[in-house]
Amino acid sequence: MAFEIDIGFATLAGRKNINEDFCAAMLPEPGQESMGSIVAIADGVSQGGMGKEAAQTTVTSLVRDYFATPETWDTTVALDRIIRAQNAWLLAQNQRRRPQSGLTTLTALVLRGQSWSLAHVGDTRAYLLRAGELLQLTTDHVVDHPDFSHQLLRSVGADSALVVDYDQGELRVGDLFVLLSDGVHNQLTHKRLLSLCVRAAPGLALANSQTGAALGARELSALLLDQALAAGSSDNVTALVVRVLGIDAATLQDENHKAERLAVPKALKIGDILDGLRVTMLVTDSGVNVIYQVRDTLSQRLYALKTLSPARAHDPEERAMLAHEAWLARRMQSSPASNEFVTLHDSLPGQPPASAFYLLYDWHAGETLQQLLAQGKKPSLAQTLALAMRCASALGRLHRQGVIHRDIKPANLHQGEDGVLRLLDLGVALSGREPASMRSLHAGTPSYINPEQWGFAFRAGAINSSQAQPEPPDAQSDLFALGVTLYQLLTGKLPYGEVLPYQAGRYYRDPLPPSRHNPEVPIWLNHVVLKAVAREKRQRFETAEEMLLALERGASRPLSPLQSAPLLQRDPTTLWKMALALSLLLNFLLIYWLIFLPT
Repeated sequence: MAFEIDIGFATLAGRKNINEDFCAAMLPEPGQESMGSIVAIADGVSQGGMGKEAAQTTVTSLVRDYFATPETWDTTVALDRIIRAQNAWLLAQNQRRRPQSGLTTLTALVLRGQSWSLAHVGDTRAYLLRAGELLQLTTDHVVDHPDFSHQLLRSVGADSALVVDYDQGELRVGDLFVLLSDGVHNQLTHKRLLSLCVRAAPGLALANSQTGAALGARELSALLLDQALAAGSSDNVTALVVRVLGIDAATLQDENHKAERLAVPKALKIGDILDGLRVTMLVTDSGVNVIYQVRDTLSQRLYALKTLSPARAHDPEERAMLAHEAWLARRMQSSPASNEFVTLHDSLPGQPPASAFYLLYDWHAGETLQQLLAQGKKPSLAQTLALAMRCASALGRLHRQGVIHRDIKPANLHQGEDGVLRLLDLGVALSGREPASMRSLHAGTPSYINPEQWGFAFRAGAINSSQAQPEPPDAQSDLFALGVTLYQLLTGKLPYGEVLPYQAGRYYRDPLPPSRHNPEVPIWLNHVVLKAVAREKRQRFETAEEMLLALERGASRPLSPLQSAPLLQRDPTTLWKMALALSLLLNFLLIYWLIFLPT
C-alpha cells in the first residue's frame, strides 16, 4: 500500500489581537520519500512581543532542516540536532534583546515508513486516535498547581540545557493524529475531544451524522477551533490533524526498532507453535542464524522462519544485520527483481503479529543447486546455460538497485518446482545502509571469493600481492562467484580448488578450461567461463548484462580467448628457479667427473 496521508490545520487569534501560535507541515521532495513527512505546532510566549517570532522560526527551521539531515540518522536524532540548534540560536537572541524575549512550546510529529516519532516541549499536545481510543502522547511541562498551570517549566529559548521528550511507535492505517495548542485542549474535555475526532477517523463506523461521511483533516481542525471558542477559550487556538490512509514499506529504521524491541525466540523443537506457526523441521543452524520450516495452523501453508541462534540473542550487531536483511528483502520485493527473491511476510492473515524477532519467508518446493550436485544430479549443458543466464539477469537487476549479494554459490541458488531460479540469503549483502561491522566483515564463501578480496593484485598476469591491501567487494565480485558456480556446474570441480574457511584463496596459475574436465563443453563456453573467473580483474566481465549477452550470443559471436601470460609474468621467480636448476646440474656433473672419470 502506498504511503498516503491527509493533513489539515486551522489557526485563529481568537479573542487576542495577535496570533502567536504557528503550525506547519512539509512533505518530502521527489527522491526523499524515505524521509517521510513532518508536521509541527508551536505556541509562542510573549515577553515584549517576541513570542510570535519564536514560534514561527522554531517551526519553520524544524520542518525545513529535517529534510537536510542524513537519511541514515534515526528520526529522533535528526529532530534533536535541529531543536537544540534552534534553542541555542533563540537563547542567544533573547540574551541580546533583553528585556524583550521570545519563548515557545513545540510539538513535532514525523511519519516515516511504518513508524511515527514525536518531539515535545511545553504544553502543546499530541493525541493519537486508534481503534476508537484516544491516547494523549505528550505530557504538559507546566507547574503542577491549579493556580499556576499556565506557567511553563520547559520551553524553547529559555535554557541552554533544554530537555526534549521523545516518543516513537508503530504506524497503522486508520491512525488519526491531532496536535493542539493549549487554547483548544484546555477547553475541551477528553470525552468531548474523542467524540469530535472519531468523526474524521478513517475506517471507523462513526461518521458525521449530518452528512453520513467522515470528516477530512481540514474540516476536523476547523471544527475543533469552533468548539473551543464556543466553550469560552480566550487564547489563540490552533489544531493540526493528520489522517493516515496508507503506509509505505518498512524502513531500515523500522526494522532496527523491531529488532531492538522484540526478543529472539528460544530454541524451537518440532511441534512447537510460535504465533500460530507450527515447527515441522529444522532446516539449518549455522551457530549464528537458525532456519525452521513452519506450517501456518490456519492455511496449512509452509513457510521458512529465520531467526538468530539463542546464543546470539544479545548481540546488537547480529540483530542489526538480520534487521538489514529484512529491510533489503522488502526493498527487493518492490523492485523489478522481485521474482528472483523469496517473499518476506510481516504477518499472516488471521494470525497475531510477531511476538518475537524473526523473518518469515515463503517456502518453495525444489532444491538448491548444491543439493543437486550433492545427489549427483549434474544438470545438462542446456540446463546449466539456462540457469547461468537467469542468475546473470537477476544479478543485473540486483546491481541496478545498488545491492551486492556477496555470497553467490550453488547453495544460495534455488531451483523451484515452479521453474523459477531464486537467489537466497541476503544476510551479508551490501546496500550502502548496512551496519559498519557488516561492511568490514570478510563475508562470503572462500572458494567463491575473487582474488582482490584476498589482497591479490594482478598486472598483466603477474602477481603483485606482497603488500597489497584487500579490496572491498563490488558487482564484479558477484560475477566472479557466478563464474565459479558455472565452472562447478559444468565440471563438478572448482577452478582454483576448494578453500577452507581458515585459508586464503590460491590464485597462482590460470584454471584449466572446463572442456578439459567435460568434453561436452563447447569452446565458446570455455572462453566465457575463463573470462568470468580470470585472475586479473580487468579481464573479467564488468557488468552482469555483459556476461548475459555473451551467454546469449553463444557460438554465433564467440568471445576471443584470453591470452595466457608469459611464464616470466605469471611467476617472476622463474629466472631464479632456472638458475638454481642449472647450478644443480653443473654441480652434479662436477661431482660425477671427480668421482668416476680417471685422473
